[in-house]
Amino acid sequence: MADQATFADQAMPLMSSLYAAALRMTRNPADAEDLVQETYLRAYRGFGGFEQGTNLKAWLYRILTNTYINSYRAKKRRPDESELDEVEDLYLYRRIGGLEAAMAGRSAEDELLDRFTDHEVKQAIEALPENFRMAVLLADVEGFSYKEIADILDIPIGTVMSRLHRGRKALQKQLYEFAVSRNLAAPVPDDAHA
Repeated sequence: MADQATFADQAMPLMSSLYAAALRMTRNPADAEDLVQETYLRAYRGFGGFEQGTNLKAWLYRILTNTYINSYRAKKRRPDESELDEVEDLYLYRRIGGLEAAMAGRSAEDELLDRFTDHEVKQAIEALPENFRMAVLLADVEGFSYKEIADILDIPIGTVMSRLHRGRKALQKQLYEFAVSRNLAAPVPDDAHA
């Protein structure tokens, strides 16, 4: 059975990345702090059942995600969007750039996406439906594998793949619409996006 010192040694170094994820989920620093605090309390209480040698980060993210879904989304509360610090903005922007590069080749559209501000990228991510947003954040911002995301969200891997595909497509469409609105790209007929 794991003890308090083991928990502190292993889990505490992950707090800053959990806070960053909580901030992206809640969009509010005070709520993010509460969410991380609740996550660590639940993790501490359940640490005896944690299987040493498995992925502690994924286990903590599952607790974080479930706590968010059960506490925040259940209340249907949508906190006001808060400004993340510049470091977080740059990190998110660069990781989303990594998402685009991972898609099939670098096209002219992909090069265009590099011109977006971090605010526009965050706005596009926040506009995604909740299920797609969570999958995109866990995969493309947090770097979890499909299997880890399936475990964290407690859904089949096929559902993860579907949500990521649809979320990424919606994100790409949203960013393209930003480009058109800024006259960085010409409008394309709807049938060309299909």
